[in-house]
Parts: sequence; structure tokens; C-alpha cells
Amino acid sequence: MDQKQHLLGMTLAEITESVQELKLPKFTAGQIADWVYVKRVKTIDEMSNISLRNREILTEMYDVGRSEPLDVKTSTDGTMKMLFRTDSGKFIETVTIPEFDRLTICASSQVGCRMNCDFCMTGKQGFSDNLTTTEILNQVYSVPDSRAISNLVFMGMGEPLDNYKNVKKAYELLMTDYSLAWSPRRITLSTIGLKSNLKRFLDESKCHLAISLHNPIPEQRLAIMPIEKSAPAASVIEMLRDYDWSHQRRLSFEYIMFDGVNDSLLYARELTKLLANLDCRINLIRFHVIPTSKLRPSTEENMIKFRDFLTAKGFISTIRASRGEDIFAACGMLSTAKIGEL
Repeated sequence: MDQKQHLLGMTLAEITESVQELKLPKFTAGQIADWVYVKRVKTIDEMSNISLRNREILTEMYDVGRSEPLDVKTSTDGTMKMLFRTDSGKFIETVTIPEFDRLTICASSQVGCRMNCDFCMTGKQGFSDNLTTTEILNQVYSVPDSRAISNLVFMGMGEPLDNYKNVKKAYELLMTDYSLAWSPRRITLSTIGLKSNLKRFLDESKCHLAISLHNPIPEQRLAIMPIEKSAPAASVIEMLRDYDWSHQRRLSFEYIMFDGVNDSLLYARELTKLLANLDCRINLIRFHVIPTSKLRPSTEENMIKFRDFLTAKGFISTIRASRGEDIFAACGMLSTAKIGEL
């Protein structure tokens, strides 16, 4: 039996086309979109203002497309990590981070990652699959306390711009009037800088952008980030200078600090030269040790000196608090490489 098509992940236009093919009343499309995206139903049977017969017709070919997490782990700091199974039988991890009156979801876009950064467990896992729009949105809709989510960051497993078509459709659906009507300011895309799709993202959206930088010296960045060969950080930054960062959209740079590798003031100086006159903020991140890497975290003292130097040079710079490390939910620690078929 063929797998049913999922309503979650379909635009109103696509739902309308499907409704017409099934010879259901055209207004049913708006009802379906409202049930799926606003009322957040899990089954077609819950769509009570659609007749029983029409629900039966719809169920023959479609389902909502929601799936609950297979496992939930909770950190001592309240961070939660969820395991989801994809339609193809693979697995992804998703993280939610509570902070005061905010709940941020760190969503995945791929099973594994092609980028092979030396400090990232997802990259060391290798690439298995792109997530569908349904699988991306399911994370937002199916994590615990999903209605409380205030912000979405594409910082989970995978490189979002390597699956840009499905990522774009997902964030655009979250912003539509018939869905959750989110502001683009609630969404941040984090990337190592795939230039062609980065330009598309910049031209086609107003969402926030975070660039994974981690070393301002090209040869040394290349040693830990193979992307530096095909998309040098300097060329990405030059492209970013063509855009206005002074109003609604925020530009930030992620900088993981490694002991004795990129954490001296020499690197801070090079970083200020690289980002000179660019309206941005710099997030300093303590490295979370992973089994496959010889890198070690910078000391708190060095991180503070680094931050204070950047601040003195006029940059907004913060040391990001580490969250969820005890459940392997912190930055760079997501991986489903060891999870077999359940």
C-alpha cells in the first residue's frame, strides 16, 4: 500500500488543489489548513466541521503527518532533547531550550550532515538524508510544550542551506496568515555559508542569520571546516556587506572557542579586522567535547578576555551559556549515528 500524503507541509494552494481533485467543496481547503496549522490536530477524524463522508474520502489518500517523539531526555537545566523517526526510517534529534518567558526550538534539517566540521558530532556522523518540509514542521508541532515556542533556530542536525528548498517552505508556512503567522524575527537560520543558497535566503526572507565562523584565519579555518575551500569566510562576509543589517534582521557570527587553537587575542584582532564596519553581534561558544575530536574547550578566563577585547572594539559580544550538555543536547553534540532500527 502506498504511503499516504501528509497535509502538514502543504500550502493552502496545494491543499486546495488536492480538495478539488477529490471533488470536495473548495472551502474545505481553508478548514483543513486551519485544523492542521492553527488547531494542530493529529488526525483527520478531529476535523469536526468537515462531514464524516468527506473526512473518509480525505483519509483514503491523506493523513495529517504528525508523529510524536520516540524518546525525550530532560537536562538538569530544563533543556529537552527529542528523538524523531523520519518516514524513511532514519532518526533525528531536536532540542528545546527554556529561558525565562521564552522557549526556543533548535530544529534539524537533515539526517546527519555533509559538511564534516571537525568539532561537530553531526558532521562526523555523515549525511543520510534531507528532511521533508513535513518532517521539519513536525518538530515544531510535536515537541512537548510546542504551543509555548517563541523562537525557532535552524541549528540542529544538518546544514539548512544544503536542504534549502524544504527549509524555506517550512519557515514560510510558519509565517503565513492561515498558519501560525509568525514574524520572521522569530526565526534564525544558522549556516557555515553555502553561498548560492545563502544569497537566495538573504533575498527571499527577512529571517535572522547566524554564520558559523570559528576561526578568522583562512588556512586554520580550513583545517577544521572543509567549507573554507569552496566558500571562504572572507567572500561570504563581503557578500553580507551588500545587505542592510541595521533594522529588523539580525546578523550574528558563531565562534566556538578551542583551547590553544583560536582563543588568544591574536584571533580576536583578526576577527575584528574581518568583520570591520559590519553591523553584527558575535556569540562566543564554549566547545563541548565530542569523542571524535582532539579539540578541547577554551578556559573561562580566555573567553572573558576575548569577549572584553571585542566589546572594547565596539562589537556586541556575548558568551553563550552552555545548555543541555549533560544529555548531549548542546551545540555540536547532536547525533543519531549509533541509533539503529527501533
